[in-house]
Amino acid sequence: MLPQKPDNSPNGEKSCGKPQSGDIEPVTSSPELPFEPFLSSPVQCSPLGLSQSRKERDIVAELLADKRSEGTRLAYIKDLRDFFRTVAGSDPSPNIVAAFLALDRYTAFSLVIKYKGHLIAKGLSESTINRRLAAIKGLVSFSRKLGHCDYTLEDVKGEKVKAYRDTRGIDIKTFKRVLELCDRSTLKGKRDYAILHLLWSSALRRSEICRTDIKDLDPEAESLCIFGKGRGTQKEIITLGHGTVAAILDWLKERRCRDKNAPLFCSVSRYQPGHRLSGEGLRKLIDGYCKKAGISRKMSPHRIRHSSITHALDTTGDVRKVQRLSRHVSLETLIIYDDNRQNMQGELSELLSGELD
Repeated sequence: MLPQKPDNSPNGEKSCGKPQSGDIEPVTSSPELPFEPFLSSPVQCSPLGLSQSRKERDIVAELLADKRSEGTRLAYIKDLRDFFRTVAGSDPSPNIVAAFLALDRYTAFSLVIKYKGHLIAKGLSESTINRRLAAIKGLVSFSRKLGHCDYTLEDVKGEKVKAYRDTRGIDIKTFKRVLELCDRSTLKGKRDYAILHLLWSSALRRSEICRTDIKDLDPEAESLCIFGKGRGTQKEIITLGHGTVAAILDWLKERRCRDKNAPLFCSVSRYQPGHRLSGEGLRKLIDGYCKKAGISRKMSPHRIRHSSITHALDTTGDVRKVQRLSRHVSLETLIIYDDNRQNMQGELSELLSGELD
């Protein structure tokens, strides 16, 4: 069985522990399924003659073990669970997964295409549909390498999505308004101020902040070791601004934690004091402050990152220099930011419109 996604505490801050393993409530076939399940019943033989009582290799568990990121594992769990509940009326047990992998390529292709149509009919976004298809393709590809599957799903095409279609955020004046809401006379206020300062000045991603430990900070060198996106266990060193270092040291001084292996930012709630601040906890923190500041648009840690990168482009105009700040592998991504910032389309539309007057 797949592990359950851990529950969050009331304020969105949770333990840094890995997801807890445990059985999930089984789902059986029902008339509400969008189409006939490819297995007649979880307790009978499949149409392929595969006995459901026979113990099969847990391919899904092996696939998840091959993923380093906890976020990736949780996404796979969610997406594969939805697929198998939809097409088989059951959670992805080893037997159900084995039956799916044993299908001929035409039947498997037809099944996944029907599932894709089901997702489109539900009105899900293109990115969500593509993520769920990617999970199924990943399972099939992994199984094929293990010799447990004879087909591929490369002919199943995803939906077209324009990357970074909206990179707008907030300007620095508005962000300063958010910073001013932190009550720096309290422990929580000092922590939140340090987090917001670090988010803006270094354009960090949510996971890069949540995964750092106290030992990763070097105040004298004014640097921080982070786990960059796609780098696995390899850390990279970034240089911090004077104000950011001062804000972090102010938080650590008040926190009085002697354990260098402890998380740099932790929960200060009475429910789980000292536990690593989770990604969801950080999102709620940002959302709460921005709402208090009167910002109407939905904000998140990544929106702050967008804002920081856009402001850096406004200030310097140097795409390559800003690439060092954002740590985007592709320069093309920064060009999208730059194009959105300058709104070239809007400028030309205004020009053409003016000529009609």
